[in-house]
Amino acid sequence: MDIETLIPHRGRMRLIGEALAVDDDRAVTSSVVTEDWPLYRDRAVDALVTIELVAQTAALLEGWKRQQSGRGGTQGWLVGIKGADFRLPRIPLSATLITEVRRDCALEGYAVFEGKVCLGTEVVAAVSIQAFRPEEDG
Repeated sequence: MDIETLIPHRGRMRLIGEALAVDDDRAVTSSVVTEDWPLYRDRAVDALVTIELVAQTAALLEGWKRQQSGRGGTQGWLVGIKGADFRLPRIPLSATLITEVRRDCALEGYAVFEGKVCLGTEVVAAVSIQAFRPEEDG
């Protein structure tokens, strides 16, 4: 799966490394923490970066759904944090994170996504985001 056809993130801001699963209800991605990530210092990243992992995995889910319906990948979304529970303050360099996102509800260009980010079997963050996609032309 070509992630860059599904999400708008590029360069250092693309945190998703691999799409592990995607269907109408959820998306699961894998990401490896690198020195290039935002909020990196002292061989770790701040747990706040997990919000972006959830947002990008939600974008992957929506981009995949758009692609399946013949509309192409996703456009950018405006994202707000509805809730976040960080269970680990910093995540070490080279850690592999698995992010799972489910769309909780949606109405026209608005949606709520529930996500969790795991390091091995440990949930390091549970994040709820609200996303708004501006109206499309035509």
